[in-house]
Order: sequence, then structure tokens, then C-alpha cells
Amino acid sequence: MRGACVIGLIWVCGLFLCQDASAQDERRPNILLICVDDLRPELRCFGVDYIQSPHIDALAARGVAFHRHYVQAPTCGASRYTLLTGRYGPPDNGAIFKRADTLAKRPKAISPSMPEWFREHGYTTVSVGKVSHHPGGWGGPDWNVLDKLEMPAAWDRQYLPAGPWQHPRGWMHGLAHGEIRVQAKDMDVFQALPGKDAIYPDGPNTEEAIRQLQQLAANASEKPFFLAFGILRPHLPFGAPARYLDPYRDLDLPPTPHPEKPKGKTTWHGSGEFMKYHRWGRNPNTDPVFAMEVRRRYAACVSYADAQVGRILAALDACGQRERTLVILWGDHGWHLGEHAIWGKHALFEESLRSPLIISAPGMANPGKATNAVVETLDLFPTLTELAGIAKPTFALGRSLQPLLENPSEEPPAAAAFSYTRNARTIRTAQHRLIVHRDGTRELYDHESPERETLNLAETQSELTNALATRLNERLGPFE
Repeated sequence: MRGACVIGLIWVCGLFLCQDASAQDERRPNILLICVDDLRPELRCFGVDYIQSPHIDALAARGVAFHRHYVQAPTCGASRYTLLTGRYGPPDNGAIFKRADTLAKRPKAISPSMPEWFREHGYTTVSVGKVSHHPGGWGGPDWNVLDKLEMPAAWDRQYLPAGPWQHPRGWMHGLAHGEIRVQAKDMDVFQALPGKDAIYPDGPNTEEAIRQLQQLAANASEKPFFLAFGILRPHLPFGAPARYLDPYRDLDLPPTPHPEKPKGKTTWHGSGEFMKYHRWGRNPNTDPVFAMEVRRRYAACVSYADAQVGRILAALDACGQRERTLVILWGDHGWHLGEHAIWGKHALFEESLRSPLIISAPGMANPGKATNAVVETLDLFPTLTELAGIAKPTFALGRSLQPLLENPSEEPPAAAAFSYTRNARTIRTAQHRLIVHRDGTRELYDHESPERETLNLAETQSELTNALATRLNERLGPFE
């Protein structure tokens, strides 16, 4: 049954006996893909020592952390499009539904999605939470119309347990105890009420993911599974149970680097997604006390998300499936916390485009190592097919990261990541970032200089600028 829905229902499931992994030695590995919304690489395992992220850190200790992973687009829908298809796509949040519309009209024009590819190669595919753009993966006014799918043919089952938040749209922008965003100006931009994990949206979402994992594990000796689990926080509004805020309440976080609004033409914006919430009349760009409080609340949401990672990994261990499962943690893009006077994503600066990526595979040669090689979300589809031992999709545009899992210190020559918005695109190499605007304006930044993305070198380094612009155009083509 594709598109089964548990919205607003209390679903009582039976007990499933987890299979012993030793009975599965000959089969292909399972895949657990954990997608985290708006997660910048502000984690202890990525070098940020004031963040409490023990479960993600433990995953990194069993895998390889990619410290220079870049997404294709600094917005949820377009970034997840690339994750799920292995291709570049429209630069907006409607990218996945546009693909579905084309698929309905011209099915031969659309290549299979990543979950569909694994499904065709013998996997049971299940989605829980926010994996595509809409939580649950449906359309309609409240994102709960079961016959309007974002990813047709992708999932054997797909779920979003909305609980007291009524429907996926309510869950997506929910605060404690079922509070739904109607007008953003009437909803607090952050909140931390006492209670268990279940008082905020990710609580029941994780419970459903664990139920699905238990079912899949019960049949894993016969058929491997591809379980995609999408965690909402730290997406706005910044709501998490109070105990996750407690470690940060009186903590002075390090100063925000380059907090000034940039001069000249850039992809800076006015942080509209953040500013539309109720902020008690305060602006973090002019109120340093409030800015510090926003950063603490974001940190609390990161720790809350980390706890959900811990819960699903504990369930994987309890089922005896860890040694038979590829575990991937992926952030769908970064998030500015005041850098360049931005509070949000949607820009082509480093903070919007860099996000965490961790891959843990059974029997890894170098668990606990990190790599500084430049990689991109586009690389995940071919990587997972190679690790799983199934046919590589010729239509997927990225490269397998298997060599970096074997040797994290390797830095492939000329590696680059390509990203875009509607009116600008960028290439990021190991040292430089070039941004080219639709009107021809260029920004060149040197990440080995103290100024990083605050000093535009495009005019003084025209030869390098032209060379990178040529690579960018060859990869992405002209603006549409």
C-alpha cells in the first residue's frame, strides 16, 4: 500500500521480533537515511565544542564525517530534489512537485528517483517525516491528500503522524501541544516548554519511525529495507522541550563571525522567513542580547534533533541490524545565525550551503575519521548504490564517495560543488567560491584569507574568476 496515512490516528502496532543479523550475511545491506532540516554543521563532531550532540557524534565515530559537504540549493524543496533524484533541478520549493507533474504527462522523460531505484532492485522503501519537501510527501491545501504524491512510485509506505497538530502543514510549523501556525506574526519565533519529547512535533514522528524500523527489521532477512527518516528541528519556529535548552541558558556563545551586512551586490536578503514570526519587537541584527538568545534556542533544537537520532539508532541496535545497515545523516542545507546579517538560509554564502554529512557503513576501514574533501549532495545517490552493491544509475550526475570512505585524507584534484538559486549560482572549490548573478555580477572569495566571504576579489583576480565561471557554466549551463 503506497501512501498509507496515520495522520490524526492512534495506530497500535503488534510486537515484532527483531531478526538476528547473522542470518543475513548474504543479503544486501539495509539503508537508514536520516534527513535533518535546517541543520548547519554546528555539532561537536564538526568541531563546535559547546554543542551537545552526543548521538550524532557517536554516529560520526562509527563512520566518516564530511566536513565540506555542500547542498545544491539553499532551500528545502530544491535541495531534497537533488538528494532524491541525483540530478540538478528547479531552484525552488516546488521542485519535487514539478517533477511529479512532468512524470504524469511524460513519464519517459523522468528518470527514477533514488528510493524508486532501490525499490526496483529489491528493497522495501519507507518514508517517515520530512523527507521530500512536504512532511509525509503529499499535496493538497494541508499536505494530506493521499493521491497527490510528491514522489510517485518511490515508497512502499509513507507516513507523517501529525498527532495534535492535525495535518502535515500544521506539524511542519508547530509548537508545543498542537499549536499550529496560522499567522506567523502571532507565533513566537522560539519556545521551550517543560515536557517529554512528544510535546513537540518530532516526538511522535520518531515514534512512528521506530515502529516502521521494527516492522522492516522483522522481514530484513528476506528483503533489505531503505528507511528514510526526516527530522523537523531545528527548523523554525525554534521549539524544543525545556531540558534541551537548560545547558545553554547561561552559556555565552562565541562571537558571530562577519556579522555585518555585505556591501555591493550579493545574495543577501532580509531574513523574511525569520522576521515574520513574533519577535517581541526585537531584531537580532540590532539587539545582541536577543541575537544570543536566538542562537541558544537554535542550539537547543539541535540537541533535541540529536536526541531523535539517538532514539532511532538505539532502535536499530535493539533490532540487531546495525551491522547490516548503512546509516547516513544528511542536513538539507545550512542556516545563518547572524553571519552577513542573515538569520535563515536562501543565500549562496557558505553558511547557507554547507551542511553535515556522515556516512557509516558496516566494516569501514577508517571509522571515526573526517574528510575535508569537497563533496556535494549530488554524490549520495551513486555512493549508496555502490555501497549497496546494486546497479549504478547512469542518469545520476554525482560521483561515488566510496574512495573517501576508504581513504578520508584523499582530496580529489579539482573537486568542486555547484549550487544555485533562481538568480545566481556558485562553484565552491577547496579554496575559492565564485558566485555569478543572472545579470553578470560576480563575487570571488578566498577561503584561505582571513576575510573569507567578505572581500570580493572578482575584479582583481579576473583570470581565476573567468576560469571558475567557465567551469560553472559548463556544469549548469546558461540561466533559464
